[in-house]
Amino acid sequence: MTNSSTFTYANQTVNRLGFGAMRITGAGIWGYPKDRAECLAVLRRAVELGIDFIDTADAYGPYVSEELIFEALHPYGAIKIATKAGLLRMGPNVWAPCGRPDYLRQECEMSLRRLGQDSLDLFQLHRIDPHHDRDEQFGLLKALLDEGKIQAVGLSEVSVEEIEAARKIVPIATVQNLYNLTNRKSEDVLTYCENEGIGFIPWNPVAAGSLARSGGPLDAIATTQNVSVAQLSLAWLLHRSAVMLPIPGTSRVTHLEENCAASEVVLDDATFQAIDAAAR
Repeated sequence: MTNSSTFTYANQTVNRLGFGAMRITGAGIWGYPKDRAECLAVLRRAVELGIDFIDTADAYGPYVSEELIFEALHPYGAIKIATKAGLLRMGPNVWAPCGRPDYLRQECEMSLRRLGQDSLDLFQLHRIDPHHDRDEQFGLLKALLDEGKIQAVGLSEVSVEEIEAARKIVPIATVQNLYNLTNRKSEDVLTYCENEGIGFIPWNPVAAGSLARSGGPLDAIATTQNVSVAQLSLAWLLHRSAVMLPIPGTSRVTHLEENCAASEVVLDDATFQAIDAAAR
């Protein structure tokens, strides 16, 4: 991994191009994957390619992603595992926020057991539960940090106002929001994270839709650069901000290798601006 550089949060330094482990589960992010051996190979190959930041969640499977990460990679050495809690699963593609402090504590303890760790590297609130006092949710994260159960706290799908509210109670190391070339609704959150030195983890980082389709403007630029649209999307994110930590995910080794090659794509400023303009 050559050009992705690194980012440091809460005294943990990682390569900025990570791996999102949601897709190593069954259809609908439910149950075990169809090809378990391939998914284990993906995890091991990711590490071989220089990835040392893996993002998962208790809700992926549920629990399946964490179990496979343990099976493939434990003991982790320098690899940092970021997990999340705060979404209940009742079936395929069904997600419901649950931020009750006792539930979040339970899920932290269970993630520790599944991942085989004494302390989680990064524990993220998957969603702020609107049905419970958010300060109690933030307070539970602070308690887990103080107890040494977790090393750092992250938030997911939050506004600038929500980040500021959380930071009054607990230090926030990372924010994980939907963001890519063709969906920049979290631009203000990214700017805030840049100003505050908070890691920004864009989920769904690859551009999609009409702009990215075959023959579209992004595809045309990708062709001139001799890369795929996915590689172009990831290279653009890495160029866009030094706090950006993209986590493309896949269940296939060949797709993983394609994504990781994005770290070798160097964009000059003119190409970066051309991509930016085409995507807008």
